[in-house]
Amino acid sequence: MILNDAQTIRHYQKLTDSLVDLWNRGNRYTELQIYMDGYLACLRMSNVIEPYLVHRLEEETFRFLRDPSNFELAMPQTQMETEVDYY
Repeated sequence: MILNDAQTIRHYQKLTDSLVDLWNRGNRYTELQIYMDGYLACLRMSNVIEPYLVHRLEEETFRFLRDPSNFELAMPQTQMETEVDYY
């Protein structure tokens, strides 16, 4: 299922970015699930987007959450030190 609505896509991006950030801060699957459930509950209560779009967003976000490759830490890029001569 593909998200087509621009506002729903923005919510998907915010939600998945937050999930990755929470993971990198040391939270685990259970906490991510609770965060996701709360975010979606707020969308449902506020009626910002249509209920069927919230359901599609939930399905896509859950699919994102189940994919472990989304939570692998990026390999830090090493920077080569360069000598700078100060005069």
